[in-house]
Amino acid sequence: MAAFFDIAARRAAAQAAAADAAPTTSRSKDTDRIVPWVEKYRPKSLLDVTAQDHTISVLRRTLQSANLPHMLFYGPPGTGKTSTILALAKELYGPELMKTRVLELNASDERGISIVREKVKNFARVAVSNPTSEQSKKYPCPPYKIIILDEADSMTQDAQSALRRTMETYSKITRFCLICNYVTRIIDPLASRCSKFRFKSLDEGSARERLVGIAEREEVKYEEGVVEALIRVSDGDLRKAITYLQSAAKLHNPITPSTKKDDEDDIMSGNEHAPPQSSTSSPKLDLAVPTTITVRSIEEIAGVIPTDTITTLISALELKPSSFKGISKIVSELVADGWSAGQVVLQLYQSLVFNDEVPSKAKNEIVMYFSEIDKRLADGSDEHLQILDLCLKISGILGRN
Repeated sequence: MAAFFDIAARRAAAQAAAADAAPTTSRSKDTDRIVPWVEKYRPKSLLDVTAQDHTISVLRRTLQSANLPHMLFYGPPGTGKTSTILALAKELYGPELMKTRVLELNASDERGISIVREKVKNFARVAVSNPTSEQSKKYPCPPYKIIILDEADSMTQDAQSALRRTMETYSKITRFCLICNYVTRIIDPLASRCSKFRFKSLDEGSARERLVGIAEREEVKYEEGVVEALIRVSDGDLRKAITYLQSAAKLHNPITPSTKKDDEDDIMSGNEHAPPQSSTSSPKLDLAVPTTITVRSIEEIAGVIPTDTITTLISALELKPSSFKGISKIVSELVADGWSAGQVVLQLYQSLVFNDEVPSKAKNEIVMYFSEIDKRLADGSDEHLQILDLCLKISGILGRN
């Protein structure tokens, strides 16, 4: 009981506990290393956002007046919509004030009318806290909050309708930023209340510059053509390209058993009597010896079907007369190998529609079947049957021409 009233002893115990809980330098380095590169290299300011010059210039002008309208960001995935609004909020409020002034919701998970009535409305009506004098000197700190609704095109019609009134009622102290891939899925009354900003797919030059910069910082070695392969398989989605690059970098780091370094660490830490590590101990990643990333490894990670396989399938489709057994066998092998039906459709489309040897009339008919099969797959039809149906119809069209 006496120890309870010993203030000095309690304070010393608290300091010792805090020291034990503090992360070591090596642990913080490990944490930095395992952060996904998409988050690690997310733009920290508006100037870091790539290939959206018009949108960024308009936002920077609005930033000078510190009077933002309600905003609607739309465009393909991986083009920097969420990164842009987060960078804008950071420049407006700073990292500390941003925690209380910005509410970010992913509307794909929380898209019902109850979320609008509870979370959004409760945050929107709260009075704005005053910034400190130090924060006011560094940042504009305008007298309003920002609510970010990511993937707003997944919100229900009722939720979007309920949001209209909230936007009007609390417009003096709250600004909304809606982010979506398809602007047509946002109801007109809601879209008309926002300034629209279109984000375009990244051009090849901007994507290459960004990927090469990340590879250099992470000391990734890659063969010629890897960056072009990343751009091709990501289809303008920089987030996807960075994820593929990180996956390939981890894949090509060799796994080797390292026991000598563990023994040295034990001696350096004073644990000389620690039992020696067995040679059959669990392997560890040796990050100091990276190997070269190949184009094929990128394609495998992205799920791209080998060109030889697609060429074999097209050769079977072009046979006259067409052979049902031959086509069925190749399609069965594709399905057995686990290739995605969407990927088969995409690569067949690219190989046939952009082939100058296929007549224009045949292309018109083939494209109609591609759209029909794509719709069936989206509705959940059996992949094996749909790919087989598509291939037989293409074979019939090519046989007539």
